[in-house]
Amino acid sequence: MKKIKVTQVKSAIDRPERQKLTLKALGLNKLNASKEVEATPQVLGMIQKVNHLVKVEEA
Repeated sequence: MKKIKVTQVKSAIDRPERQKLTLKALGLNKLNASKEVEATPQVLGMIQKVNHLVKVEEA
């Protein structure tokens, strides 16, 4: 399976609780934190929900 690198580029302050929990599920808890994840349909859906807070690159 393909790996992608997800980096949090905006703060989760003043965001709905579901978006905060989605960032936590992706393993992102601080600004500029990066995580390599597998590009499964579930992960891609989570990224789509918080795409305004993260930057996605191919790893």
